[in-house]
Amino acid sequence: MKKIKAISSERAYSIIHKPLMTEKSTNLNQFNQYSFVVAKSSNSNEIKLAIEKIFKVKVTKINTSIMRGKPKSFKGNIGFKSDIKKAIVTLSDGNTIDTSLEIK
Repeated sequence: MKKIKAISSERAYSIIHKPLMTEKSTNLNQFNQYSFVVAKSSNSNEIKLAIEKIFKVKVTKINTSIMRGKPKSFKGNIGFKSDIKKAIVTLSDGNTIDTSLEIK
């Protein structure tokens, strides 16, 4: 079994950018799942440690996906929005996160 080492508070806050508040992610809250925009260079273990350190909850599962940027027109030129990495975090029973608070 791989040994998981702790991460610093600075690294934890640099991994988790902001909570993702969409209609779909709001519906997932009833199943104790929360969505976050995370750093593209982070992996599932780092995301798990960061969520547990910042919010002091127990994480059971992490699903990540990279959302590709959509094409947008800007003053007649076609450009693309930047890609973001999304993490859906499942918490153990009895744990909740208040997503109305900002991460600073």
